[in-house]
Amino acid sequence: MRKWFTFLGLLIIAHAVLKGFDNEPYKNALTINKGTHIVLIGNNLCSRMMNSGHFETEVHLRYPKNKLTIRNMCDGGNTPGFRPHSGRLSPWAFPGAEEYNSEYMRNSDSQGHFETPDEWLTRLKADVIIAFFGYNESFRKEAGVKIFEEELGAFIRHSLSQKYNGETAPQLAIVSPIAFQDLSYKYDLPNSQSENKYLLMYKDAMKRASEKYKVIFIDVFTPSITWFQKDGVLTIDGFQMNDKGYKHLSLFIAEKLFPKRNRKAAKHEKLVREAVLEKNWMWHNDFKIPNGVHVFGRRYKPYGPDNYPSELTKIREMTVIRDKAIWAAIRGKSTDLTNKDRNTSLLTAVETNYKRGDFYSTDQSGKMVIDKTKKGTQLADGNSIYLSQENALEKIKAAPGYKIELFASEKEFPDLANPVQLSFDNKGRLWVATMPTYPHYRPGDKRPDDKLIILEDNDRDGRADNQIIFADGLHIPVGFEFSPEGVYVSQGTNLTLFSDTDGDDKFDKKQIVLSGFDDHDTHHTISAFCADPSGALYMGQGVFLHSNIETAYGPVHGTNGGFFRYSPQRRHLERTVQNDFLPNPWGIAFDRWGQNFFCDTSGPPIRWMMPATIKPLYGVGTKKTRNLVPKEHQVRPTSGLEFVSSRHFPEEVQGDLLVNNTIGFLGTKQHAVFEDGTGYRFEFRQDLIVSEDGNFRPVDMEFAPDGSLYIVDWHNLLIGHMQHNARDPLRDHSHGRIYRITYPDRPLVKEASVAGASIKQLLDNLKLPEYRTRYRTRRELRGRDANEVLPALKKWVEELDDVDPQRNHHLLEALWVTWGLNKVDEDLLKELLISKDHRVRAAAIRVLRYSGHQVDQKAKLMKVAAQDEHGRVRLEAITAASWLEKDQGIPILTEAKKMPLDDWMDYAHQVSVSHINDRAVYEEKIEEKIITDLTGSDLDLFKQGWKLYNRNGLCITCHQVDGKGLSASGYPSLADTDWVIGNEERLIKILLKGLYGPLEVNGEKYSGVMASYGKLLKDEDIASVLTYIRNSFGNQASVITQEKVASVRLATRDRANYFTPEELLEENIKKK
Repeated sequence: MRKWFTFLGLLIIAHAVLKGFDNEPYKNALTINKGTHIVLIGNNLCSRMMNSGHFETEVHLRYPKNKLTIRNMCDGGNTPGFRPHSGRLSPWAFPGAEEYNSEYMRNSDSQGHFETPDEWLTRLKADVIIAFFGYNESFRKEAGVKIFEEELGAFIRHSLSQKYNGETAPQLAIVSPIAFQDLSYKYDLPNSQSENKYLLMYKDAMKRASEKYKVIFIDVFTPSITWFQKDGVLTIDGFQMNDKGYKHLSLFIAEKLFPKRNRKAAKHEKLVREAVLEKNWMWHNDFKIPNGVHVFGRRYKPYGPDNYPSELTKIREMTVIRDKAIWAAIRGKSTDLTNKDRNTSLLTAVETNYKRGDFYSTDQSGKMVIDKTKKGTQLADGNSIYLSQENALEKIKAAPGYKIELFASEKEFPDLANPVQLSFDNKGRLWVATMPTYPHYRPGDKRPDDKLIILEDNDRDGRADNQIIFADGLHIPVGFEFSPEGVYVSQGTNLTLFSDTDGDDKFDKKQIVLSGFDDHDTHHTISAFCADPSGALYMGQGVFLHSNIETAYGPVHGTNGGFFRYSPQRRHLERTVQNDFLPNPWGIAFDRWGQNFFCDTSGPPIRWMMPATIKPLYGVGTKKTRNLVPKEHQVRPTSGLEFVSSRHFPEEVQGDLLVNNTIGFLGTKQHAVFEDGTGYRFEFRQDLIVSEDGNFRPVDMEFAPDGSLYIVDWHNLLIGHMQHNARDPLRDHSHGRIYRITYPDRPLVKEASVAGASIKQLLDNLKLPEYRTRYRTRRELRGRDANEVLPALKKWVEELDDVDPQRNHHLLEALWVTWGLNKVDEDLLKELLISKDHRVRAAAIRVLRYSGHQVDQKAKLMKVAAQDEHGRVRLEAITAASWLEKDQGIPILTEAKKMPLDDWMDYAHQVSVSHINDRAVYEEKIEEKIITDLTGSDLDLFKQGWKLYNRNGLCITCHQVDGKGLSASGYPSLADTDWVIGNEERLIKILLKGLYGPLEVNGEKYSGVMASYGKLLKDEDIASVLTYIRNSFGNQASVITQEKVASVRLATRDRANYFTPEELLEENIKKK
């Protein structure tokens, strides 16, 4: 019945608009000449055309002799005036665009020299512009129609006033959004009625603006309704078209704008489309180049100028070659692209700056070769030599009672190169994502071939003995997670689903689920995937990235650092955390009760996530929750989190949290986790493993079905980004290891049957102590028929032992199963909302938060939780309320205010109240207390140094806000040491050229590398930051002048290597 009424609604909409719909075909609307340049701009509807290739193919088949150049500049979230980019200061597409987009006025801290839309259109010499808008804007509903019409009109006026081709104004065509397809009978999605109501309003507004300024308007909203009625499912989620849908759309638009296909050319359609897709791939790696932060962003200097100008030149030449390949394909001819590419410009050779030890140089390809003339670059000592698997293992020391063994390495499995994440599937097999392409594709190299591989241990001896390649041809898969429908993988700007429909352990179906995730920095993009108890994916994203993703529920924007949560059951994405300067979170872990924690990565903190899960505002980062790691054991950069939950490990360590670290301290730290009022506290327990191999880089870990712990070793000499060129030839692309940790005095866990197990067996698995077993079991149950699982689950709950001390947790597991099946048991939910265990009540509120559309009286239940006796339950209600409509959320927040608000709750409550009212909380600015006698210009220099010291990626990251460093991670204190307050010239040399070797500071011994900043910082910058550290943290010393820095820079201009402490101390003695 519901489907029938929706169908009637679509017919009514179609009848309402059909009268004004021009059904006539092509009328020579556009003038297309030989060599015409066509550029597409706009939103996700058009952006995804790059992946289908149908539209461009249609255009070329209609003009076989015109040698057209077509470029797609579309991106998710774009509007006529708002087109943000993380590498460009302004998000505005034309002067005055900000007047129409007040919600995006806040500064998102984009930085760089990426070209503006007008500059790109000029570079591309646009003769024709086809613009796609209206979808994102429609979520402003009726109130936004008028201002959108004005914004579109301003865009049209601006565009027609330009001469992008240098001679004439562009020809302009405006394309409406498609209708929203009702798939609510298949999926838990909007039923299209309200969506189409507003889409119709915005389509009409687009038509009015186009008619006013006499530009072409193409209504695809109306015909798409007919397509949906006649041709079935044409979208993957109501608004994003599948391949069949894009065929419809492309043909329709082409027939409106261009003449009929050339029959002779049409015979080569397949060849032409293949050539179009090849060209689009190359164009994507120019216009949306991964790792753009080094190409044109805030990390362009000091190394970007060495290589990226030549890379851009080369890739643009290669793209032009592919334009010509399209023209040849129209004639039925194939092009030898490899041969043609050989004639493009050579890339600038990059020399390593890792300068200690043996002598090497680079050949033309950038490969490191031994320089027998000893005139090349000086490299590291023994640290630069990759140890054998056996010797590397000897360098790793495990805590007493534990044993570490090698499970797999690049020696036996060459595809295990640069492994970045691992996870066990429901069959108990280890999957690993590898990415030797990192940091990203280099023009002229072979296409990326990163992989998702399965490593099997068939004889159960603790060593991998077989490899299966599930997916190859990937590009930087920094995160993946299993689901019943396949494997979700991070792929640059896309969240992609890879499915194996025939069970041969190789993917045979690929679907881009969502687009618009930023990969401006490839190690900051959506990564470290982890599922919550419902199966929703949590994905971290770094601070430099600004994502704009269109969803069935409206656009989702991500600025600052934070996390996304994606629910496959509802096709629902939210920006669940957006913190102020959260550098690069790379580790998410859920505890036994569903509370999640994360690590900063760039900094040492591990934080509780829930207090920060407040609905964000564009460009606003909220204050991070407190750091739980004891000061004396803070290390960085961290990566990978895992709670100990294995009977194979000692009883006393159950519930401990493990975290890896990859610089300085090379190993895994272990912290005991304790309840502490509303929140938690940590106590350091032990270093689980520590390695003396400088190339050991543990980045992820997970407990196996047998209770042992597996750790990924990225295994690379260089991992720094500010310290070395992204293309430094010493960045390794071939090594990678997987280690296995056991506790021999305790037996391994008997592996539970998961894949293919009976429902009864799966439900009994939920009683097992091992978190990962229950994790995989819930995943298996999500893929079973809910009509079979739910009755069995109800019986299982009824048969639970009332006196079982774990009964509450078993009930919670049962609730999570219903949540994962997207059929929440409301009676069980309400029972757990009044459980005697506050941990259960808090977990139940989390379920209510995300499934409230299925539960009656959601707001009322939340309001009761806001009065709960335990702070954690109230905090869950506070953060959840921020996502509700104002009339529902404010009463909950008002109720919570009546109860005590501790340190965990107070700020969360402030932000929730502000954000639900569309206001940002800007905390009172705390001025640095200056304890110094500096005045005048010296004081100005000090203040400038304070800003530099506290800038992301500079001094504060390692030496910390108090200047005391992180001794456990190898970063010395800057307080009261002669290295800082002593000889001026020596200190300047360290910052200019770097420092390497054994060092003693205030009685503590260090061994590591202090990066050189001579290329990154100007003389004035160095003078100011050194003046700051010499007069802060209790220090008091002379000011460093710009002239003094200039003098030392000149004197050391020919030096290529780092200084050593011994060398600087000897110099100082001689001068004395």
